[in-house]
Amino acid sequence: MINFLHIFLIGCCAVLGVCIIFCMIRAMLGPRFTDRVVAVNMIGTMTIAIMAILSVWMDAEFLIDISITYALLSFIAIMVLTQLVIIRRRGQMEREANKKADEINEMEAGQGD
Repeated sequence: MINFLHIFLIGCCAVLGVCIIFCMIRAMLGPRFTDRVVAVNMIGTMTIAIMAILSVWMDAEFLIDISITYALLSFIAIMVLTQLVIIRRRGQMEREANKKADEINEMEAGQGD
């Protein structure tokens, strides 16, 4: 029974490793920024799962603490990244709106002459 458990856990880690490689490919090739963010988030989630599996396999309880800490750091990093992107895009939209308003004002001023 123990042999089967070890083989199963190693197999799960191998499958998660392959999935991480696919997510890395998606993160590099993703056409949009959101695809890349989701891929990086999935890599973090699968890394946490691998650490939990290794904790059971090696009977090392400290790996659970490390994986919880890593999950919190990953969550905070994704939240900060999305907030920065939202702020940047909001600034771009405001600049475009101001530019269009300036063009309209110049056209109106030119017609008034």
